[in-house]
Amino acid sequence: MDTTKPLAGITVLDLTNVLAGPFCCHQLAHLGADVIKVEAPGRGDLARQLGADQELNEKLMGVSFMAQNAGKRSVTLNLKDPRGKEILKKLVATADVVVENFRPGVMDRLELGYDVLSKVNPALIYCAISGFGQTGPMKKLPAYDQIVQGLSGIMTITGEEGQDTYRVGYPVADTIGGLTAAYAITAALAGRAMGANDGKGSFIDISMLESVVATMGWVVSNFLIAGKQPTANGNDNFTSSPSGTFRTQDGKINIAANKQEQFEAVCDVLDLQDLKTDPRFVTRTDRLAHRRELSDLLEGALVTQSTDHWVLKFNATGVPAGAVLTVPQVLSLPQIADRGMLADFADVPGADRDIRILRTGIKMDGDAPSVDAPPPVLGQDNETILAELGISADEVATLKAEGVL
Repeated sequence: MDTTKPLAGITVLDLTNVLAGPFCCHQLAHLGADVIKVEAPGRGDLARQLGADQELNEKLMGVSFMAQNAGKRSVTLNLKDPRGKEILKKLVATADVVVENFRPGVMDRLELGYDVLSKVNPALIYCAISGFGQTGPMKKLPAYDQIVQGLSGIMTITGEEGQDTYRVGYPVADTIGGLTAAYAITAALAGRAMGANDGKGSFIDISMLESVVATMGWVVSNFLIAGKQPTANGNDNFTSSPSGTFRTQDGKINIAANKQEQFEAVCDVLDLQDLKTDPRFVTRTDRLAHRRELSDLLEGALVTQSTDHWVLKFNATGVPAGAVLTVPQVLSLPQIADRGMLADFADVPGADRDIRILRTGIKMDGDAPSVDAPPPVLGQDNETILAELGISADEVATLKAEGVL
């Protein structure tokens, strides 16, 4: 155990599947928690069968699983079997946190909900992640990332106005839900350590829908306070112009000239000084009203040189600008490599190959938090974890033979 990490000594039981819950526990593992992934015997987390490499899916080491389960230990338990329930309760007795993302009511039907487990361990922090939360008329509806994206309004403000709606190109609702759960858990741990609630635990109810809506403060507040209906603006910043994506000689560039002096600097860099006094573009309001005309004039100059050329020119004059990169291009940036964002594991058991995966976006005291172990093979820690609970090797063999493990 690395005692220098902030969650050293904290044990987390990860009963989650696929993305939101595992991503939450991915953060906690990198911060030093001992994360024990509790999986169904024989199949484990569904993400073990998901990803772009079918060979890995068949080995139950799918890319989607390996992306967010490094550093965790895996134990398999049949939670429908009374013996599996009792083993989970023994784990809970010595744990700090339980995280689950079953549909509301599932853990109660298994007789393993918060009311039961908090009696086993009154200091337990129990986090339930679901699409819509544990209460309300939608609580029992099934929810996947795209469903939540549609219900949250994200899809109506993504893409071009008047065109088809578009989902965000990665599972943003699952990811935001997982991050929201992680910071709620760390807050609850800090509060418990400070004596809040007399040192007792707490029940955390995370709704993916609410987690996403909470991040939409700018567009939501424009509607709630100013009465402005949010719309899709494509690659344009709805608050200012020129601020968005523009064509260059060899690709695209993002320019964020949000201040008056930045707009004027853009005009100087592109040798379009006349635009500074053009009545259509003098003020921010004018430029928003004539955004398309302004963009066309700027692109007429931008297409004469490469993206890299203009990025250097604009940034040198205080105008934020950057290339529009592909995923492989951003992963090859020295900025990513130099800050320890990528982790390499050699000859990973189960996968039988070297892998490279992402760490978290956190830096603490100048270092990127990391984990020592690669993603676990299904049930690889059964014997070790059950031995820690005082269960003998013979008992483990029996439980395995009878389908409890």
